[in-house]
Amino acid sequence: MIDNPTDIIIILVVIAVLFFGSSKMPELFRALGRSMGEFKKGQLEAEMEMQQMLSSNVVEKGERSESVEELEKKIVELQKQLEALKQSKKA
Repeated sequence: MIDNPTDIIIILVVIAVLFFGSSKMPELFRALGRSMGEFKKGQLEAEMEMQQMLSSNVVEKGERSESVEELEKKIVELQKQLEALKQSKKA
C-alpha cells in the first residue's frame, strides 16, 4: 500500500491536517519554509568557509615552498663558502 513516496506525503499531509487543523497549516508551512531557508543559508556559509580555508592552505603551502627554495639556495651558497674557506686554509 505504501510503496510510493507520494503515498507517504499524502498520509503525512492528512495527519498534519488532523493534528494541527486547517487554520494552522499556513503557519506550519511558513515556519517550515523559513527553517529550510535558514538551513540552506547555513549550508552555503559553511561551504564558503571551507573553500576559503582550502584556498588559504594552498597559499600557505605556496609560500612555504618558496621559502624552502630560498633556504635551499642559501644552503648551497653556504656550502660554496665553506669549500672556499677550506681551500684557503689548505693554501
